[in-house]
Amino acid sequence: MKKISSVEEYIETQTNFSDALTLLRDIINSTELNESIKWSSPVYDLNGKNVIGLGAFKNHFGIWFFNGVFLKDNHNLLVNAQENKTKALRQMRFESINQIDKNVVLAYIKEAIENQKLGKEIKPKKTTKKDVIIPLELKQELESNSGLFDAFKLLTLSKQREYCEYIDTAKREATKQSRLEKIKPMILQGVGLHDKYKNC
Repeated sequence: MKKISSVEEYIETQTNFSDALTLLRDIINSTELNESIKWSSPVYDLNGKNVIGLGAFKNHFGIWFFNGVFLKDNHNLLVNAQENKTKALRQMRFESINQIDKNVVLAYIKEAIENQKLGKEIKPKKTTKKDVIIPLELKQELESNSGLFDAFKLLTLSKQREYCEYIDTAKREATKQSRLEKIKPMILQGVGLHDKYKNC
């Protein structure tokens, strides 16, 4: 796929919605946002912080607001692309140019700019290196076997994490159980899951 190097080029590739995208672009460019191409799509930022993006898909086009969760959304125009997964991002979708109300769109964009100036953004939650999340199957085994529990606690955090991920990534319950049986003697020996490869 050819690399997109300009917003004009991106709009030209979206033949179904090129006029509508041009209209939205003109509305956005009437504000103080800076226009660029990121991830092969038009993105608009304020002092290096992404505020909105412009894009088209098979059946719709629109604007996405990077921190749209903070918008008042008085006209109920925003959708969450992935419910329960997307925390901050919101999309304003259209299916035809006739649905675009310039004044309403501009009001949403201006509110997004103000929110960015106020520093309203959801920062990704950082998990600390200290956190070891023990899957339920392993937890139950450790609780019912004090020798195994003591041996597990003596392992380094990285070895504990390796075992937890090994159980957690198994899709089927039967696989989890067979993996559990495999690692129990290894834990009791105080070795890590990948130790035999590390010494090669």
